[in-house]
Amino acid sequence: MSSHAPHPSVGPDAAARHAHRVGSRRVLSLVGGALLLPGLLLAQEPGVVVQVEVEPASIQIGAGENTPISARALDARGNEVSAEFTFAAPRGAIQIAGGVLLAVEPGYHEVVVSLFPAPEVRWEGEEPPSTVVPVTVGWPAVSEVHVTGGSALYEGSTVRHQVSAHHADGSPRPRRAADVRWSSSDPSVATVNEFGVVRGVGTGTVEIRAEVEGVAGSVSYDVRSFPAEQLEISTEARQVRTGDVVHFQVRALDGQGNEISDLPITWSHTFIAHDSIGSHVGGSGITRDGRFVGEYAGEYTILANAGRLTATHTLWVEHRGVVQPVEFRGQGRVGNQHTSDLWVWEGVDGRDYAITGTWGSGGWALIWDVTDPTNIVRTDSIQVDARTVNDVKVSPDGRYATMTREGASNRRNGLVILDLAEPAHPVIAARFDDDLAGGVHNAFPTNDHVFALSGGEKYVIIDVSDLYNPRRVGEFQYPGARIHDVWVKDGIAYSAQRPYGGIIVDVGDGRWGGSPENPVFVSKTGPTPEGGGAHTVYPYYQESTGRMLLFMADEILSREGHALGEGAGRSLVVDPYDPETGEGGRPSMSSGYMHIFDITDHENPVMIARYHVPEAGTHNTWVEDDVLYQGYWEGGMRVVDVSGELMGDIYTQNREIAVFKPFDPTGYIANAPFVWSAMPHKGHIFFSDFNSGLWAVEVTPREQMIP
Repeated sequence: MSSHAPHPSVGPDAAARHAHRVGSRRVLSLVGGALLLPGLLLAQEPGVVVQVEVEPASIQIGAGENTPISARALDARGNEVSAEFTFAAPRGAIQIAGGVLLAVEPGYHEVVVSLFPAPEVRWEGEEPPSTVVPVTVGWPAVSEVHVTGGSALYEGSTVRHQVSAHHADGSPRPRRAADVRWSSSDPSVATVNEFGVVRGVGTGTVEIRAEVEGVAGSVSYDVRSFPAEQLEISTEARQVRTGDVVHFQVRALDGQGNEISDLPITWSHTFIAHDSIGSHVGGSGITRDGRFVGEYAGEYTILANAGRLTATHTLWVEHRGVVQPVEFRGQGRVGNQHTSDLWVWEGVDGRDYAITGTWGSGGWALIWDVTDPTNIVRTDSIQVDARTVNDVKVSPDGRYATMTREGASNRRNGLVILDLAEPAHPVIAARFDDDLAGGVHNAFPTNDHVFALSGGEKYVIIDVSDLYNPRRVGEFQYPGARIHDVWVKDGIAYSAQRPYGGIIVDVGDGRWGGSPENPVFVSKTGPTPEGGGAHTVYPYYQESTGRMLLFMADEILSREGHALGEGAGRSLVVDPYDPETGEGGRPSMSSGYMHIFDITDHENPVMIARYHVPEAGTHNTWVEDDVLYQGYWEGGMRVVDVSGELMGDIYTQNREIAVFKPFDPTGYIANAPFVWSAMPHKGHIFFSDFNSGLWAVEVTPREQMIP
């Protein structure tokens, strides 16, 4: 599983408590925790810090640009005190590393710079001094505008046009931030409205123009008289369920019965609910190529329109009916610390095992025998120098496991490789930190290589043919991106990198000349609609359709902008309830959802669908046999039917098979489900919960109802 932790640090020391407080101020610490930069070592004499001064005190910058940023601590006399600082900024908008601030997301942002509470540093007041640096990020200039529309336009027909604006570096300007001005060269031939909808009203030549910030693109048409006399619509679909994508064919014929192949068609539908109340407004609409999906059971009438002609076809859509019971089987309870990622595998001894990590809890990984899911037994534990073990994975051949480290005492985090020759009692084969700067948030092992994240900036490729002597052989870094996850399938690496979405790289497939020693960029998906998107990725080949899909999940650890959670700010609360102070013990909150891309053409990814549970947020993902297993934070462990062609929001299409929320009254935070990862294994589903450890459940066949 991809593994990604909530960001504010937590632990028994003052530094960890301070990082937690910073995290609650509507900002998140960078690189999975506080980002430490050396203070200037020019102190005249030690003193009590009363002020943090930052240079520059405010920043105006363009997206994609960078600027130096530094801080110093001053005592009451204005003397500089040797110190270090935490820099906390909105995740996905501002990146800070090595004393350099990189602007990513346009808008107004704030960077909170705080004194790092080291034992040797004294300060005035209860909280370490801090200051806020306002950062205003503007858009770069638009350099290109492209307009796309239809292949033809006839008098009386309508074509909707799309515009895309790009900056000089090729990055797109989001539509919401592009002020498009549409115009027609001859409104007596064709008109265009503010949404790019063009209607032929006469005959002749016309140019449709879209302008963004003085840069224009256009398309031209030779508008002719409307030629069609008849419109026919048909489909081969007979029995349709919610979520099924139905393809319609339309034939336009002239007065002699000849087919007109380029006549623009517009699509719509009407809906009658299956019940007498008629409470649903209808499902997803038709796309321009004649595809339809019904999200609610009921009667749909599909309308194809061209000029004065309309053809209709009526469908009855049944409820999908995929819900199955989910039964609790066992738990490996962890109530004294937070649990992070998990991986389940069959050991070389033929028994089944799981490894789980811990978050903010002293660098532990736990080993479990899960051969009998109703009797999960911890067989061993391994501690390394780290605050958090975010990610744990096992190689496909079961030869070794990886543990990622964040918050090591010497700040040399790196990767830990476990020899699984005796899977119940793994031993550390190697610690590897060559070129793994900062926290190692995630890693992906193949049989011979490990792809390990380095400080959120890149992934380093390590040859582990000899477990006890790993060696670095390559790396890949996408400029200006913040990497959170990498997954490798059939020689292609897929990584989640804000703000650019999914990055696809040839690391051994060879079609683009790539190898572990020479990774070659192939393409990127582009940004996702949610601001916290591109957090985890999962590539999946769908045999039923022959399509290659990429599932990309958000992680947004707040509910800002939502009625549920508005005003709470950053809502990751990680401490148990303290009866003396009355603090802690509140459930965490999240938002965001799953974005699904068709990447069959790896060079041209297309977003096709999403899975969006409205009152929770996604985390880690697994897909197997056309079933999605999703860790959905406080939304629990969710099992979803992703068979067949996907389109629209599959949550509203009755595709959910099962949901299990792990309530545990003795959890680290009691009765607060917060599911990190889920993974199927031999008929059971294992998942890790942030507050209560390892769980095993089983989805059982649905009993037939007897009249």
